[in-house]
Amino acid sequence: MTNDIIAAIATAPGRAAQGVIKVCGPGSIELVEKIFRSPKAPLSTLEGYRATYGWIVDPANGERIDDGMALVYRAPHSYTGEDTVELTLHGNPLILSLSMQLLLNQGARLAEPGEYTRRAFAAGKMDLSQAEAVADIVASENRAALRLSVTQMRGGFRDKIRELRDQLIDLASLIELELDFSEEDVEFVPREELTRKCQEILRETTELADSYRVSQVIKEGIPIAIVGETNVGKSTLLNTLLGEDKAIVSDIHGTTRDTIEDTLYIRGQQFRIIDTAGIRTTEDTIENIGIERSFAAVKKAALTLWVIDATKDTTGLGAMYRSLAEHTEPERIVPVINKCDLAGPEQAQQAIGATALTISAREHGSVEKVKDLLSQRFDGYQAEVGDVMVTNLRQANALAEASEHLQGVLEKLDLGLSGDLIAQDLRAATADLATVIGEVTTDNLLHNIFANFCIGK
Repeated sequence: MTNDIIAAIATAPGRAAQGVIKVCGPGSIELVEKIFRSPKAPLSTLEGYRATYGWIVDPANGERIDDGMALVYRAPHSYTGEDTVELTLHGNPLILSLSMQLLLNQGARLAEPGEYTRRAFAAGKMDLSQAEAVADIVASENRAALRLSVTQMRGGFRDKIRELRDQLIDLASLIELELDFSEEDVEFVPREELTRKCQEILRETTELADSYRVSQVIKEGIPIAIVGETNVGKSTLLNTLLGEDKAIVSDIHGTTRDTIEDTLYIRGQQFRIIDTAGIRTTEDTIENIGIERSFAAVKKAALTLWVIDATKDTTGLGAMYRSLAEHTEPERIVPVINKCDLAGPEQAQQAIGATALTISAREHGSVEKVKDLLSQRFDGYQAEVGDVMVTNLRQANALAEASEHLQGVLEKLDLGLSGDLIAQDLRAATADLATVIGEVTTDNLLHNIFANFCIGK
């Protein structure tokens, strides 16, 4: 932390009705006062949470740049815990740029990405998991992702981690107390109880670590791959689902040579629909690269829509299914028989030996079956108010390491090893949980986290 006064434009680039500049740090109110002239009272005389009207004025020549409002926050009652001024001006990029230059001329410096939130973290206004939630709130693209971020911002995740950490501290303290009385051969915590409690904590840390996968799906959208042979209607299905001509539709084989992806919202759920290159045997090097990417998309997808042409010969369907099953679980493959307006689906259904959706990808009404399937299949991928999940890889890794150390405790207990070895793993697991909420940090860790923030937050 430094005592620098920092300033940044906090609103998005472009023209708007209003634009906001944030200035914070010791002496920031007095610095802003040099360029903001209020007809009622100088900024330095205002109490916290007070706003006043005035003009941005160039001190060098007295030229008025713009009129607007200045809102004053007094330390420690601000976002960063420092004196802060928020200037609300007209949202003209020229006005905001000129105003920023005046602030820099008076001794402020441009804020780094995430510096306001990093200062709030350093001042104890929030823990690291809450700071990370701030970035997630700004980046949320759907309601469920926003719910997760708000829960974490309000401290629900932090409270859960602290609860688990405190339990480990209590257990470690009792074990280490036993070491002080090792000559008397006493147990302050029965080994059966220690095993049970460690198993409970291990279960919770493992569940939290595993929740990262679900939270990523919620935040980024549920990945759905559309695959199949060439010219079976994959791109037509994508276009109809999206309601636009996203992918080129052609009778020429191999038109789609790379994955095409877009976002689709179905009843409030966000999906990432991925159209892939048609799978076939070919000597074309570029097309083969696209086919490899098709299988990579299948591997990553939460569900694969295997599109089958009802008008084509069904001889190769068995081989196609086996190829897909090599890259994903069978339950994640849903056969979709297309072009049922041109031919009956019976032959294809008999060939695949499984229940399939029957559609005509050109018809919006028919494609509603696909939307219904996706909505019902992923109904559980929702975040309710108060749900606690891990929202980034750093937290998931720390929790996974804590789980490994707890597993080590259980293994040592099972082998009847000494208390000092058990205490060592308990301390390590406690430290892992502390890193999740930022009670143990390094400058490099903090730099990596806040470098991904937007400037002005």
